[in-house]
Amino acid sequence: MKRMTGAELTIRLLERQGITCIAGIPGGTNLPLYDALSRSTRIRHVLARHEQGAGFIAQGMARSSGCPAVFFATSGPGATNTLTSLADAKMDSIPIICITGQVSCPMIGTDAFQEVDIYGMSVPVTKHNYLARTVEELLHIIPEAFSIASSDRPGPVLIDIPKDVQMGMLEIAELPLAGMPEAPVAPDPALIRKAADLINAAQCPMLLLGGGANHPGTAAIALSLVEGCGIPAAMSLRGLGIIPLEHALSLGMLGMHGARSTNMLLEECDLLIVVGARFDDRATGRIDCFCPNAKVIHIDTDASEVGKLRAVEAGIIADARLTLEALLPFLGMKRRKPWLDRVACLKATHGMAVKDSDNPCSPYGIIRCVASLMDSSAIIATDVGQHQMRVAQVFPFTRPRQWLTSGGLGTMGFGLPAAIGAALQHPEATVLCFSGDGSLLMNIQELATAAEQQANVKIILSNNGGLGLVQQQQELFFGGRIFASEYTGVVDFPSIARGFGIPAINLNLSRTPEKDLEKALHSRGPCLVEVNIRAEDKVFPMVPPGAANIEMIEGECHV
Repeated sequence: MKRMTGAELTIRLLERQGITCIAGIPGGTNLPLYDALSRSTRIRHVLARHEQGAGFIAQGMARSSGCPAVFFATSGPGATNTLTSLADAKMDSIPIICITGQVSCPMIGTDAFQEVDIYGMSVPVTKHNYLARTVEELLHIIPEAFSIASSDRPGPVLIDIPKDVQMGMLEIAELPLAGMPEAPVAPDPALIRKAADLINAAQCPMLLLGGGANHPGTAAIALSLVEGCGIPAAMSLRGLGIIPLEHALSLGMLGMHGARSTNMLLEECDLLIVVGARFDDRATGRIDCFCPNAKVIHIDTDASEVGKLRAVEAGIIADARLTLEALLPFLGMKRRKPWLDRVACLKATHGMAVKDSDNPCSPYGIIRCVASLMDSSAIIATDVGQHQMRVAQVFPFTRPRQWLTSGGLGTMGFGLPAAIGAALQHPEATVLCFSGDGSLLMNIQELATAAEQQANVKIILSNNGGLGLVQQQQELFFGGRIFASEYTGVVDFPSIARGFGIPAINLNLSRTPEKDLEKALHSRGPCLVEVNIRAEDKVFPMVPPGAANIEMIEGECHV
């Protein structure tokens, strides 16, 4: 028998789950956890500068590895600061575990100092949550939390542990087994045959691959399906990387900022095979106009998504990889030459075209130039805005889990801490963080974390002096009235970065921008590269909000 506190038990259980790094911030109600963590020889702690940042650091670890990651916060404002990162993880199905301190059990409900009902507040933004009332409950709560977070459709789990539970004692003979993901659900054989018949009969089929298929095993099978059956593949924002962008049958991203060719082909297809995507409005445009001539096969592990927004001919509620593996033997391996000729023609005539792609001081040129200096081992994170859409449009992603971005919630401030998390998880990799001035300001304090950890993060900052995507919509759809989206103060980002101990350059001031960019990217540790761009440079093509995907604006337009 071994005697330990609830806090010590928590740390031992996290070690048993294979956790080796935790981001967080200590406070009064989680100090017992931190005291126990200080004696761990297996888990490294990373001191974030904001709890939201800690949550996104955990997301960076989880998104880049596919495994659950953990972050800590204290009660009250520490706990409430976690909600945005939890909501972001819920929308994008990311397995993270948030462990918060809470006031002691007798004080719950008394409006004690730094007491909030984080259990109740977090219900809508988590897959599951717990309030531990006794030390004994931790024995099943923590393993169960990991199992829930990583099973079926992954998601965030919150565990709220009162201070007296952390300090309470327990005698235990042995620790419980680690919580593991449940076995993936296999597809119904009858539905597999039905789906195979639909695919074999189709003349103009297309794949739509989403975040639920963005895993190495699933991606490999999807590529076999694309190449063996002659089926072109479009990807949602979070599906990018499943099929390499430069593959002949890759159509890149669909939807609001996808290529016109991609949206035109979706208009013409007679069968849409959706794998791990949820018919998000930014992807589909007006749902009643989306793929009007197509039958639909929808493969998803979440039963609530199948048939929710679009009627389906075959709805397969099962693991994506197992379903595609089961489908392949029943599919006729044919090239569908007329359809593939049409695909090639539209890609050539209506594919993504960008200006100044060789100029590292232009909005698209900086992305292309950075990509040319990186190999496929690089991990790419973004914040949210015009820079995010430009990266999604033109960066040559080659593999799953290479691309980390906030999709469903669209959280400005995601990029820097998520990039730090990816760098902690993959210290051998170079992590690129494409950001805008508005987004970087949201969590700029995490520059201190990047410097302290010497995270190998390269921040590529496109600075247009405002909220670019907001201004774009104001100009196009609100009579050109630019209001509350333009910064009147000038921020010297390179000086700020240097103040945190991070090397920084502005390429516009460089005599040899390509050479200086290469040097910055290939140096070890964090750095910031700023490019000043014009506020009037918009992201096109663009589907107006609420319009059908086929109604794209392809260039400068004034409404």
